[in-house]
Amino acid sequence: MALANVSSVKEFILLGLTQQPELQLPLFFLFLGIYVVSVMGNLGLIVLIVLNPHLHTPMYYFLFNLSFTDLCYSSAITPRMLVGFVKQNIISHAECLTQLFFFAFFVIDECYILTAMAYDRYAAICKPLLYQVTMSHQVCLLMTMGVYVMGFAGALSHIVCMLRLTFCDGNIINNYVCDVHPLLKLSCSSTSINELVLFIVVGVNITVPSLTLFVSYTLILSNILSIHSGEGRSKAFSTCGSHVIAVSFFFGAAAFMYLKPSSASVDEDKVSTIFYTILGPMLNPFIYSIRNKDVHIALKKTLKKKILT
Repeated sequence: MALANVSSVKEFILLGLTQQPELQLPLFFLFLGIYVVSVMGNLGLIVLIVLNPHLHTPMYYFLFNLSFTDLCYSSAITPRMLVGFVKQNIISHAECLTQLFFFAFFVIDECYILTAMAYDRYAAICKPLLYQVTMSHQVCLLMTMGVYVMGFAGALSHIVCMLRLTFCDGNIINNYVCDVHPLLKLSCSSTSINELVLFIVVGVNITVPSLTLFVSYTLILSNILSIHSGEGRSKAFSTCGSHVIAVSFFFGAAAFMYLKPSSASVDEDKVSTIFYTILGPMLNPFIYSIRNKDVHIALKKTLKKKILT
């Protein structure tokens, strides 16, 4: 069977977050502000990590990739969302699939980057004497390559399956982003293969990271509880606290979005998507830097150099 798309629909209309006219302008400025903060926060963290040699460690290497991923997938979604607040948001079939590809690619990347960061914390707390070997430059590079390969494979599988669908009459997507669920609802051909692929991709990319995170943090907690010094326990907990918050926020919203009953409302889809695609990228730089002494020192050094020059 050929995969070529023979749809009569060549463009879609994204309805956006809400259809209430009185909310369009306030929401435009709200999400514009969130996007600006997200871009500045993630770019700032990327620049700090690049410019400060004492941040060139496995932990900050993965944080660099997390900030890069957050920056990319919020940029793949938010600008198009903002358009919908000021005019009718028309997107071509090709643009829609392109947005879906990058959306899926970077979301899956984030799953595995957070997982890699958990493994890094496990190595640092449970095997400190072997940390330099366990998290060598080669290991970090291979883990990062694995992250992006998984993202590419998952995103490509969705696009290949989407290309086999036919869209006959309906072209209105009741969402602000081209996502799998809204597109499947518009198709006038069988979506059984797409639903199976969606189940497999989402199942693998939530189950594997979740199990890895659970095992890593079970071992970390066990190790921390065996520490007799209160100061030692506090220091160990502080190195994991930010990551636990970020993981809970991201995986909680993603699991609610993709593993909920099919009877759930469209509004629930939109709200849950906002949490991990727009709010998450904005909050992550603050979660990882507010109580981080290394980042504070790097920021002071960078600002001091800027002032002196």
